[in-house]
Amino acid sequence: MSSSPVTVRVPASTSNCGAGFDTLGLALSLYNRVTLSPAADGLIRPERPSDARAQAMVEETAAAFFAATKLSPAGFSYRIEGEVPPARGLGSSITVIAGVLAGLDGLQGTALSRHRLVELATALEGHPDNASAGILGGFCVARCHPESGTYLDTIRFVLPPELVFVVVSPELEMLTKAARGVLPSTLPYFDAVRSINSAAFLVAALASGDYDKLRHAVFDFMHEPYRLPRIRGGRSAIDAGVVAGALTGWLSGSGSSVLCVARTQCAAGVAEAMRQAFHSVDVESEARILQADNDGLTVE
Repeated sequence: MSSSPVTVRVPASTSNCGAGFDTLGLALSLYNRVTLSPAADGLIRPERPSDARAQAMVEETAAAFFAATKLSPAGFSYRIEGEVPPARGLGSSITVIAGVLAGLDGLQGTALSRHRLVELATALEGHPDNASAGILGGFCVARCHPESGTYLDTIRFVLPPELVFVVVSPELEMLTKAARGVLPSTLPYFDAVRSINSAAFLVAALASGDYDKLRHAVFDFMHEPYRLPRIRGGRSAIDAGVVAGALTGWLSGSGSSVLCVARTQCAAGVAEAMRQAFHSVDVESEARILQADNDGLTVE
């Protein structure tokens, strides 16, 4: 076991990407860093005051790592710092989970593959979209076993800096567990068909580099109709971004952030239009203009 601290940088991510529910993920140029230091007393504790939710996530992730590697549990202290806001649909939980997994991998010298890290993170998260993007980077199409739900593989590709992602986060936390609670148990058949059509077209447009084809091409009937109404100003912000020149937009993850895809020259105007849409309904928000992160998790 290493005696030196290990710091892992993990990018934020947007998931679902329109209708790609629990399948499509994209890493973004916004980061958290997780630093792990060995502790001789066998305890897992934060270096700075931490909330109970983060502590529980770190402990659960550590337990999964030691169970998967069949190593005896070891203590460590941890520090989580960075720019990814929690409970805003930007993969903050994966930054912690992936950071702890890769940090323990570094401390223990287990040399886990990226595939194995995504597999473990997916088992903890319950879905692979943020896990694959946060660990592998780029735009990711992840595949799970249709019966067991276990992670199988990801196809990923890089996106160029000419394409930017305008993310606007209102002052509203949206926990994934609560957001899943509003989803229906069944969908109308043709809602599923229309969503599949949109998800497939989005992947084809991004993979081909024909980004103009994204204009007005992304729509969803699987989760946005049930989640967006809970975010005051969310639908209007996406629509305002498109009017201001964005190619398309979607609800990022389960929210509360919304995102528009744009070219660099109109990004500032898109960001301001989206922010003003929230402001018009008395909701304050923060706008970020981001690029795709094509590297994924890195050990510093």
